[in-house]
Amino acid sequence: MKMLRRYWPAWLLLACAAAALAWAMFAPISVGSRDELFEIPPGTWERRMAGDKRDILPSTIRLTLGVKDRLLLRNRDKVPQIFGPVLIMPGQDFRLPFETVSENEFNCTAHSSGSMKVIVDPYPAPGLARLRWRIAAWRAD
Repeated sequence: MKMLRRYWPAWLLLACAAAALAWAMFAPISVGSRDELFEIPPGTWERRMAGDKRDILPSTIRLTLGVKDRLLLRNRDKVPQIFGPVLIMPGQDFRLPFETVSENEFNCTAHSSGSMKVIVDPYPAPGLARLRWRIAAWRAD
C-alpha cells in the first residue's frame, strides 16, 4: 500500500494505458461510411500517353467486411476508364460492395499493369485481431 501511495502517478498512468489498450481490443468499430474511396485524378490519361507509367491507384486494395467493404472508384479524368467489366465515364462514380472474405483480380485501365487486386478481410474479432486492425488503420491515415 505504501508503494501505491508513493508512486501513484505511475500507477495512474499504467491504469490509463491498460484502459486504452482494453478499449482498442474490445470496443466495437464504427465508421461514418463503408465506402473506401479511390479517385482517378484528372490528367491520368494524358500522363500515361506521355510515357509516365506511375500507378495512380494502389495495385492491391484491402477492404474489411462490415467496416470498409465497398470499393468506390471516382473517375476525375477526361476519358472513360475500365474496371473489370464496367466502363466508368468521366465524372462518374462506381461503387462495388463485397459480401464475403475473398481475393479478387480486376482489369483496370488506370493501372500501368492493367490490373488491380482487391483483398477483402474478415471483420476483426475482439482481442488482438481488432487491436492489430486499429493499429493498421491508424498507420494508414
